[in-house]
Amino acid sequence: MATKQQTTFQGIMQSLESRNFAPIYILMGEESYYIDQIADYMANQILSPEEKDFNLTVCFGSDATAGQIADMARRYPMMAEHQVIIVKEAQNVRSLEPLEKYLRTPVNSTILVWCHKNGKIDARKKVISLAQAVGVVFESKKLRDYQLPDFIQNYLKARQATIDPKSTQMIVEAVGADLNRLTSELDKLLIAMPDNDRRITPELVEKEIGVSKEFNSFELRDAVIRKDTLKANRIIKYFDSNPKAGSLFAFLPLFFAYFQNLMIVHYAPKKETEADIAHALDMHTAWGARDYALGLQNYPSRKTMEIISKIREIDAKSKGLDNPSTSAGELMKELIFFILH
Repeated sequence: MATKQQTTFQGIMQSLESRNFAPIYILMGEESYYIDQIADYMANQILSPEEKDFNLTVCFGSDATAGQIADMARRYPMMAEHQVIIVKEAQNVRSLEPLEKYLRTPVNSTILVWCHKNGKIDARKKVISLAQAVGVVFESKKLRDYQLPDFIQNYLKARQATIDPKSTQMIVEAVGADLNRLTSELDKLLIAMPDNDRRITPELVEKEIGVSKEFNSFELRDAVIRKDTLKANRIIKYFDSNPKAGSLFAFLPLFFAYFQNLMIVHYAPKKETEADIAHALDMHTAWGARDYALGLQNYPSRKTMEIISKIREIDAKSKGLDNPSTSAGELMKELIFFILH
């Protein structure tokens, strides 16, 4: 009998690797990457090659009804301990009543994997509570921008590679939060790395992904922190001429996060050292604290608050609020001028 499993991606994977299986896995959400990772493991690792011929079934929600899937789930495995049924694109299955009926008395030798992408099943539906009682319900959520650097570092660490913060930010800006595309780009970098040097550098990112190591939001943020007006204006001009290289929408969240944290540091009881700053911001390392130490010198608390207010104003204007005609390029210039003067 399977024990109660965690409903995090890491928890589910640990349970699967320990061969602690549940009769039903409802995998749903906006982020398809985790759903695919779990389903692929189920398809490839639970059954031996000889067992797969009779005990692995993969179907699509547009081709099968919940009744047909429930009937398959009631079958017993042939010359194996389990049968695995993977329902892809399960959001296309219309009525879930037959699945609800099955989940009241599921077959323990069946592992039913229900892959519902591009959204989630209404939590008020009976199928969710029934599945939670006997198996696993997992919501695969999109990662927020601030979570992407950790994802990148952990992904590369598991493959014996390292990456510096600048390269990480370059990748985040160029690729975004689509984890399937992000991991594909990371794999491309891993293949291009020499065997004797497992470090990902800005030069490698520039070559393989095509983002400039000089003109990107990370460099713009650095120029603003240091009050390097010439460099900041050069980058803004480049962004205005090359929208794919960088845009207002790419660096606004980055700037807002920095100045919001800087305001926290301004009012922290202790901020004399980088270690104090790292503690105030609950940072894992003191590496990023030097940016805030410099920010304390260049941006007093009142100016910091005014900048935060200005970022919110520019964000609203970029979405068309009280702004009938000002372009994104002009808004970029307006914001950078305000911050630096």
